[in-house]
Amino acid sequence: MTSSPTSTIEPPLKGIRVVELTHTILGPSCGMILADLGAEVIKVEPVDGDRTRKLRGFGAGFFGYFNRNKKSLALDADAPEGRAVLVKLLESADVLIENFAPGSMAKRKLGPAHLEKINPRLVYCSLKGFLPGPYEKRPALDEVVQMMGGLAYMTGPSGRPLRAGTSVVDIMGGIFGAFGTVLALKQRDRTGKGGLVESALFESVVFLMGQHLAITAMNGGAAPPPMPERVSSWAVYEIFNTADGQQVFIGITSDSQWKRFCEVFGQQELAADPRLATNNQRIEARPWLVPAVAEVFKRHDRAALEQLCLDADISFAPVARPQELFDHPHLLANGSLAPTTLPGGVQTRLPLLPFQMMGWRPPLVSDPPEIGQHNDEVLAALGYDAAGIGKLKAGKMLGPA
Repeated sequence: MTSSPTSTIEPPLKGIRVVELTHTILGPSCGMILADLGAEVIKVEPVDGDRTRKLRGFGAGFFGYFNRNKKSLALDADAPEGRAVLVKLLESADVLIENFAPGSMAKRKLGPAHLEKINPRLVYCSLKGFLPGPYEKRPALDEVVQMMGGLAYMTGPSGRPLRAGTSVVDIMGGIFGAFGTVLALKQRDRTGKGGLVESALFESVVFLMGQHLAITAMNGGAAPPPMPERVSSWAVYEIFNTADGQQVFIGITSDSQWKRFCEVFGQQELAADPRLATNNQRIEARPWLVPAVAEVFKRHDRAALEQLCLDADISFAPVARPQELFDHPHLLANGSLAPTTLPGGVQTRLPLLPFQMMGWRPPLVSDPPEIGQHNDEVLAALGYDAAGIGKLKAGKMLGPA
Protein backbone atom coordinates (compact mmCIF):
# COMPACT_ATOMS: atom_id res chain seq x y z
CA MET A 1 0.00 0.00 0.00
CA THR A 2 1.09 3.58 -0.52
CA SER A 3 0.08 7.00 0.72
CA SER A 4 0.51 10.20 -1.25
CA PRO A 5 2.32 13.31 -0.02
CA THR A 6 0.26 16.46 0.35
CA SER A 7 2.64 18.45 -1.88
CA THR A 8 4.49 17.95 -5.14
CA ILE A 9 7.84 18.77 -3.51
CA GLU A 10 10.63 16.41 -4.55
CA PRO A 11 11.81 14.24 -1.64
CA PRO A 12 14.96 15.93 -0.30
CA LEU A 13 17.13 12.79 -0.33
CA LYS A 14 16.06 11.54 -3.74
CA GLY A 15 19.09 10.09 -5.54
CA ILE A 16 20.96 9.18 -2.34
CA ARG A 17 21.79 5.47 -1.98
CA VAL A 18 22.03 4.10 1.55
CA VAL A 19 23.33 0.65 2.44
CA GLU A 20 21.92 -0.46 5.78
CA LEU A 21 23.74 -3.14 7.79
CA THR A 22 21.66 -2.97 10.95
CA HIS A 23 19.37 -4.82 13.31
CA THR A 24 16.73 -4.23 16.01
CA ILE A 25 15.79 -0.50 16.41
CA LEU A 26 18.76 1.87 16.65
CA GLY A 27 20.06 1.32 13.11
CA PRO A 28 16.74 0.55 11.40
CA SER A 29 15.13 3.73 12.79
CA CYS A 30 17.96 5.78 11.28
CA GLY A 31 17.51 4.03 7.94
CA MET A 32 13.73 4.47 8.05
CA ILE A 33 14.07 8.22 8.46
CA LEU A 34 16.45 8.49 5.50
CA ALA A 35 14.14 6.26 3.44
CA ASP A 36 11.10 8.35 4.37
CA LEU A 37 13.01 11.42 3.17
CA GLY A 38 13.47 9.86 -0.23
CA ALA A 39 16.77 7.97 -0.09
CA GLU A 40 17.07 4.56 -1.69
CA VAL A 41 17.78 2.43 1.38
CA ILE A 42 19.00 -1.10 0.68
CA LYS A 43 18.75 -3.26 3.77
CA VAL A 44 21.34 -6.05 3.56
CA GLU A 45 20.04 -9.01 5.57
CA PRO A 46 21.41 -12.49 6.23
CA VAL A 47 20.05 -15.10 3.83
CA ASP A 48 17.52 -16.22 6.45
CA GLY A 49 16.48 -12.62 7.21
CA ASP A 50 17.09 -10.03 9.88
CA ARG A 51 16.76 -11.69 13.28
CA THR A 52 14.31 -8.95 14.29
CA ARG A 53 11.77 -10.51 11.93
CA LYS A 54 11.48 -13.46 14.30
CA LEU A 55 11.10 -11.59 17.59
CA ARG A 56 8.02 -12.10 19.74
CA GLY A 57 6.60 -10.24 22.75
CA PHE A 58 7.36 -6.51 22.78
CA GLY A 59 9.75 -7.04 19.85
CA ALA A 60 7.13 -8.42 17.47
CA GLY A 61 6.50 -5.01 15.90
CA PHE A 62 10.11 -3.92 15.49
CA PHE A 63 10.73 -5.07 11.93
CA GLY A 64 7.34 -4.06 10.55
CA TYR A 65 7.54 -0.52 11.87
CA PHE A 66 11.18 0.45 11.35
CA ASN A 67 11.76 -0.99 7.88
CA ARG A 68 9.20 0.62 5.59
CA ASN A 69 10.29 2.31 2.34
CA LYS A 70 13.37 0.03 2.11
CA LYS A 71 14.61 -2.62 -0.29
CA SER A 72 15.74 -6.00 1.02
CA LEU A 73 18.86 -7.74 -0.26
CA ALA A 74 19.27 -11.12 1.47
CA LEU A 75 22.97 -11.88 1.11
CA ASP A 76 25.63 -14.09 2.66
CA ALA A 77 28.07 -11.21 3.05
CA ASP A 78 30.65 -13.33 4.88
CA ALA A 79 31.21 -15.72 1.97
CA PRO A 80 33.70 -14.48 -0.66
CA GLU A 81 31.09 -14.29 -3.44
CA GLY A 82 28.61 -12.48 -1.21
CA ARG A 83 31.27 -10.13 0.12
CA ALA A 84 32.16 -9.16 -3.44
CA VAL A 85 28.52 -8.15 -3.98
CA LEU A 86 28.51 -6.10 -0.78
CA VAL A 87 31.75 -4.31 -1.69
CA LYS A 88 30.37 -3.49 -5.14
CA LEU A 89 27.23 -2.14 -3.50
CA LEU A 90 29.26 -0.01 -1.11
CA GLU A 91 31.31 1.37 -3.99
CA SER A 92 28.05 2.74 -5.40
CA ALA A 93 26.64 4.02 -2.10
CA ASP A 94 26.45 7.48 -0.60
CA VAL A 95 25.83 6.28 2.96
CA LEU A 96 26.48 3.20 5.08
CA ILE A 97 24.56 2.71 8.33
CA GLU A 98 25.69 0.07 10.83
CA ASN A 99 24.97 -0.66 14.48
CA PHE A 100 26.93 -3.82 15.15
CA ALA A 101 29.05 -4.41 18.24
CA PRO A 102 32.11 -2.15 18.62
CA GLY A 103 34.96 -3.38 16.45
CA SER A 104 32.96 -5.99 14.53
CA MET A 105 32.91 -4.03 11.27
CA ALA A 106 36.66 -3.40 11.45
CA LYS A 107 37.26 -7.13 11.99
CA ARG A 108 35.36 -7.78 8.77
CA LYS A 109 37.45 -5.12 7.02
CA LEU A 110 34.36 -2.94 6.64
CA GLY A 111 35.34 -0.21 9.09
CA PRO A 112 35.62 3.47 8.13
CA ALA A 113 39.32 3.23 7.29
CA HIS A 114 38.75 0.26 4.97
CA LEU A 115 35.76 1.71 3.16
CA GLU A 116 37.34 5.14 2.71
CA LYS A 117 39.83 3.48 0.38
CA ILE A 118 37.15 2.01 -1.89
CA ASN A 119 34.70 4.92 -1.70
CA PRO A 120 36.09 8.21 -0.34
CA ARG A 121 32.69 9.90 -0.82
CA LEU A 122 30.96 7.46 1.53
CA VAL A 123 29.28 8.86 4.65
CA TYR A 124 29.76 6.16 7.28
CA CYS A 125 27.09 6.32 10.00
CA SER A 126 28.08 4.24 13.01
CA LEU A 127 25.50 3.83 15.78
CA LYS A 128 26.73 2.51 19.09
CA GLY A 129 26.16 2.44 22.84
CA PHE A 130 28.74 5.13 23.59
CA LEU A 131 30.66 7.81 21.74
CA PRO A 132 34.49 7.57 21.87
CA GLY A 133 35.82 7.42 25.43
CA PRO A 134 36.48 4.92 28.22
CA TYR A 135 33.13 3.15 27.69
CA GLU A 136 33.15 2.98 23.91
CA LYS A 137 33.74 -0.78 23.73
CA ARG A 138 31.02 -1.65 26.23
CA PRO A 139 27.87 -3.38 25.00
CA ALA A 140 24.70 -1.39 25.55
CA LEU A 141 20.94 -1.62 25.15
CA ASP A 142 18.18 0.97 25.37
CA GLU A 143 17.29 -0.18 28.88
CA VAL A 144 20.93 -0.27 29.97
CA VAL A 145 21.46 3.40 29.15
CA GLN A 146 18.08 4.40 30.57
CA MET A 147 19.36 3.03 33.89
CA MET A 148 22.86 4.47 33.46
CA GLY A 149 21.70 7.90 32.32
CA GLY A 150 19.09 8.58 35.01
CA LEU A 151 15.98 8.27 32.83
CA ALA A 152 14.75 5.14 34.61
CA TYR A 153 15.32 6.82 38.01
CA MET A 154 13.30 9.87 36.93
CA THR A 155 10.49 7.76 35.44
CA GLY A 156 9.63 5.38 38.27
CA PRO A 157 8.63 6.12 41.88
CA SER A 158 11.41 6.53 44.43
CA GLY A 159 13.27 3.26 44.84
CA ARG A 160 11.60 1.72 41.77
CA PRO A 161 13.47 2.79 38.62
CA LEU A 162 11.40 2.13 35.52
CA ARG A 163 12.31 2.17 31.85
CA ALA A 164 10.17 4.35 29.61
CA GLY A 165 7.28 2.62 27.88
CA THR A 166 8.84 2.69 24.41
CA SER A 167 12.36 2.37 22.98
CA VAL A 168 12.85 6.11 23.30
CA VAL A 169 16.65 6.10 23.42
CA ASP A 170 17.11 3.70 20.49
CA ILE A 171 14.82 5.88 18.41
CA MET A 172 16.51 9.10 19.54
CA GLY A 173 19.92 7.64 18.70
CA GLY A 174 18.58 6.80 15.24
CA ILE A 175 17.19 10.31 14.81
CA PHE A 176 20.53 11.91 15.67
CA GLY A 177 22.28 9.43 13.38
CA ALA A 178 20.03 10.49 10.51
CA PHE A 179 20.49 14.16 11.40
CA GLY A 180 24.27 13.78 11.42
CA THR A 181 24.16 11.87 8.13
CA VAL A 182 22.18 14.60 6.38
CA LEU A 183 24.67 17.19 7.67
CA ALA A 184 27.60 15.04 6.47
CA LEU A 185 26.03 14.81 3.01
CA LYS A 186 25.73 18.60 3.00
CA GLN A 187 29.38 18.87 4.01
CA ARG A 188 30.30 16.40 1.26
CA ASP A 189 28.65 18.73 -1.25
CA ARG A 190 31.26 21.32 -0.24
CA THR A 191 34.36 19.13 0.07
CA GLY A 192 33.70 16.12 -2.15
CA LYS A 193 34.64 13.78 0.71
CA GLY A 194 32.57 11.61 3.00
CA GLY A 195 33.47 10.71 6.56
CA LEU A 196 32.39 9.20 9.84
CA VAL A 197 29.16 10.11 11.66
CA GLU A 198 28.67 8.65 15.13
CA SER A 199 25.57 8.61 17.30
CA ALA A 200 25.23 6.79 20.61
CA LEU A 201 22.63 5.66 23.11
CA PHE A 202 24.30 6.89 26.29
CA GLU A 203 24.94 10.39 25.05
CA SER A 204 21.37 10.51 23.72
CA VAL A 205 19.86 9.75 27.12
CA VAL A 206 22.22 12.24 28.77
CA PHE A 207 20.94 14.85 26.32
CA LEU A 208 17.42 14.06 27.53
CA MET A 209 18.58 14.53 31.10
CA GLY A 210 19.92 18.03 30.40
CA GLN A 211 16.92 19.78 31.95
CA HIS A 212 17.41 17.83 35.17
CA LEU A 213 21.12 18.64 35.23
CA ALA A 214 20.28 22.32 34.78
CA ILE A 215 17.76 22.38 37.63
CA THR A 216 20.25 20.55 39.87
CA ALA A 217 22.83 23.24 39.18
CA MET A 218 20.31 26.02 39.77
CA ASN A 219 19.25 24.42 43.06
CA GLY A 220 22.79 24.36 44.38
CA GLY A 221 23.25 20.64 43.82
CA ALA A 222 19.84 19.54 45.13
CA ALA A 223 18.68 16.99 42.56
CA PRO A 224 15.03 16.76 41.50
CA PRO A 225 13.10 13.72 42.71
CA PRO A 226 11.53 11.25 40.27
CA MET A 227 8.59 12.50 38.23
CA PRO A 228 5.97 10.47 40.18
CA GLU A 229 6.81 12.54 43.26
CA ARG A 230 5.19 15.47 41.42
CA VAL A 231 7.33 18.36 42.64
CA SER A 232 5.43 20.42 40.13
CA SER A 233 5.91 23.92 38.79
CA TRP A 234 2.12 24.18 38.70
CA ALA A 235 -0.53 23.58 41.33
CA VAL A 236 -2.94 21.56 39.20
CA TYR A 237 -0.97 19.16 37.01
CA GLU A 238 -2.32 15.71 37.76
CA ILE A 239 -4.19 12.62 36.69
CA PHE A 240 -7.79 12.73 37.85
CA ASN A 241 -10.69 10.24 37.89
CA THR A 242 -13.96 10.89 36.06
CA ALA A 243 -17.56 10.00 36.92
CA ASP A 244 -17.51 7.14 34.39
CA GLY A 245 -14.40 5.52 35.86
CA GLN A 246 -11.82 6.81 33.41
CA GLN A 247 -8.58 8.72 33.99
CA VAL A 248 -7.65 12.09 32.54
CA PHE A 249 -4.69 14.42 32.86
CA ILE A 250 -5.46 18.10 33.45
CA GLY A 251 -2.93 20.91 33.71
CA ILE A 252 -3.70 24.45 34.82
CA THR A 253 -0.47 26.30 34.19
CA SER A 254 -1.19 30.02 34.49
CA ASP A 255 -3.19 32.48 36.56
CA SER A 256 -5.45 33.22 33.60
CA GLN A 257 -6.17 29.51 33.15
CA TRP A 258 -7.03 29.28 36.84
CA LYS A 259 -9.55 32.12 36.47
CA ARG A 260 -11.12 30.45 33.43
CA PHE A 261 -11.31 27.12 35.26
CA CYS A 262 -13.12 28.72 38.19
CA GLU A 263 -15.53 30.52 35.86
CA VAL A 264 -16.39 27.60 33.55
CA PHE A 265 -16.61 25.02 36.35
CA GLY A 266 -18.63 27.36 38.59
CA GLN A 267 -16.04 27.54 41.36
CA GLN A 268 -16.69 31.07 42.62
CA GLU A 269 -15.51 30.19 46.12
CA LEU A 270 -12.12 29.03 44.88
CA ALA A 271 -11.88 32.08 42.64
CA ALA A 272 -12.42 34.40 45.60
CA ASP A 273 -10.01 32.62 47.97
CA PRO A 274 -7.02 34.97 48.54
CA ARG A 275 -4.81 31.95 49.27
CA LEU A 276 -5.15 30.90 45.60
CA ALA A 277 -4.52 34.21 43.84
CA THR A 278 -1.21 33.20 42.21
CA ASN A 279 0.34 29.99 40.93
CA ASN A 280 2.98 29.98 43.67
CA GLN A 281 0.27 30.38 46.31
CA ARG A 282 -1.68 27.53 44.77
CA ILE A 283 1.43 25.34 44.88
CA GLU A 284 1.64 25.99 48.62
CA ALA A 285 -2.03 25.02 48.89
CA ARG A 286 -1.65 21.74 46.93
CA PRO A 287 -2.24 19.43 49.94
CA TRP A 288 -5.86 20.60 50.20
CA LEU A 289 -6.38 22.18 46.78
CA VAL A 290 -5.72 19.10 44.63
CA PRO A 291 -8.30 16.94 46.49
CA ALA A 292 -10.83 19.77 46.20
CA VAL A 293 -10.26 20.10 42.46
CA ALA A 294 -10.39 16.31 42.09
CA GLU A 295 -13.89 16.32 43.56
CA VAL A 296 -14.97 18.94 41.02
CA PHE A 297 -13.65 16.91 38.11
CA LYS A 298 -15.12 13.64 39.41
CA ARG A 299 -18.64 15.01 39.00
CA HIS A 300 -18.34 14.76 35.21
CA ASP A 301 -17.90 11.89 32.79
CA ARG A 302 -14.95 12.04 30.42
CA ALA A 303 -16.79 13.52 27.45
CA ALA A 304 -18.38 16.30 29.52
CA LEU A 305 -15.11 17.02 31.29
CA GLU A 306 -13.25 17.30 27.98
CA GLN A 307 -15.79 19.81 26.69
CA LEU A 308 -15.58 21.90 29.86
CA CYS A 309 -11.77 21.96 29.63
CA LEU A 310 -12.00 23.02 25.98
CA ASP A 311 -14.44 25.78 26.98
CA ALA A 312 -11.99 26.93 29.64
CA ASP A 313 -9.00 26.55 27.29
CA ILE A 314 -7.04 24.44 29.77
CA SER A 315 -4.92 21.40 28.91
CA PHE A 316 -6.77 18.09 28.94
CA ALA A 317 -5.85 14.56 27.87
CA PRO A 318 -7.47 11.20 28.40
CA VAL A 319 -5.03 8.56 29.62
CA ALA A 320 -5.04 6.54 26.40
CA ARG A 321 -3.64 3.14 25.52
CA PRO A 322 -1.61 2.66 22.33
CA GLN A 323 -4.32 0.71 20.55
CA GLU A 324 -6.68 3.67 20.86
CA LEU A 325 -4.47 5.62 18.45
CA PHE A 326 -5.65 3.49 15.51
CA ASP A 327 -8.98 5.32 15.57
CA HIS A 328 -7.89 8.71 16.88
CA PRO A 329 -9.94 11.32 14.99
CA HIS A 330 -7.10 13.83 14.70
CA LEU A 331 -4.64 11.28 13.27
CA LEU A 332 -7.21 9.92 10.85
CA ALA A 333 -8.15 13.41 9.66
CA ASN A 334 -4.61 14.61 8.90
CA GLY A 335 -3.24 11.36 7.46
CA SER A 336 -0.68 10.71 10.19
CA LEU A 337 -1.33 6.95 10.09
CA ALA A 338 -0.37 5.28 6.82
CA PRO A 339 -2.12 2.06 5.71
CA THR A 340 0.64 -0.56 5.89
CA THR A 341 0.94 -4.23 5.01
CA LEU A 342 3.33 -5.96 7.40
CA PRO A 343 5.38 -9.04 6.45
CA GLY A 344 2.98 -11.97 6.50
CA GLY A 345 0.13 -9.88 5.10
CA VAL A 346 -1.13 -8.20 8.27
CA GLN A 347 -2.99 -4.98 7.44
CA THR A 348 -2.68 -2.01 9.80
CA ARG A 349 -2.03 1.74 10.03
CA LEU A 350 1.32 3.03 11.35
CA PRO A 351 2.66 6.51 12.13
CA LEU A 352 4.49 8.61 9.57
CA LEU A 353 7.32 10.98 10.53
CA PRO A 354 5.81 13.71 12.71
CA PHE A 355 6.56 16.79 10.61
CA GLN A 356 5.65 18.58 7.42
CA MET A 357 7.97 20.59 5.21
CA MET A 358 6.53 23.19 2.86
CA GLY A 359 3.28 21.25 2.78
CA TRP A 360 5.04 17.90 2.18
CA ARG A 361 4.63 15.01 4.60
CA PRO A 362 7.14 12.16 4.13
CA PRO A 363 4.91 9.38 2.76
CA LEU A 364 4.75 5.63 2.84
CA VAL A 365 6.06 4.60 -0.57
CA SER A 366 6.53 0.88 0.04
CA ASP A 367 5.65 -1.55 2.80
CA PRO A 368 8.37 -3.26 4.87
CA PRO A 369 9.93 -5.82 2.51
CA GLU A 370 9.87 -9.57 2.57
CA ILE A 371 13.25 -11.31 2.92
CA GLY A 372 15.24 -10.77 -0.26
CA GLN A 373 12.32 -9.13 -2.04
CA HIS A 374 14.61 -6.87 -4.06
CA ASN A 375 17.53 -9.24 -4.71
CA ASP A 376 17.20 -9.25 -8.50
CA GLU A 377 16.48 -5.52 -8.74
CA VAL A 378 19.48 -4.48 -6.64
CA LEU A 379 21.87 -6.91 -8.34
CA ALA A 380 20.74 -5.88 -11.82
CA ALA A 381 21.39 -2.23 -10.91
CA LEU A 382 24.93 -3.26 -9.93
CA GLY A 383 25.47 -4.79 -13.38
CA TYR A 384 24.78 -8.47 -12.68
CA ASP A 385 23.09 -10.24 -15.57
CA ALA A 386 20.64 -13.13 -15.27
CA ALA A 387 23.45 -15.67 -15.39
CA GLY A 388 25.40 -13.91 -12.66
CA ILE A 389 22.35 -13.67 -10.43
CA GLY A 390 21.57 -17.32 -11.11
CA LYS A 391 25.08 -18.30 -10.09
CA LEU A 392 24.74 -16.44 -6.79
CA LYS A 393 21.43 -18.17 -6.13
CA ALA A 394 22.88 -21.57 -6.99
CA GLY A 395 25.72 -20.94 -4.56
CA LYS A 396 23.20 -20.06 -1.84
CA MET A 397 24.62 -16.56 -1.59
CA LEU A 398 21.11 -15.07 -1.72
CA GLY A 399 18.09 -15.57 0.48
CA PRO A 400 14.57 -16.30 -0.79
CA ALA A 401 13.14 -13.75 -3.23
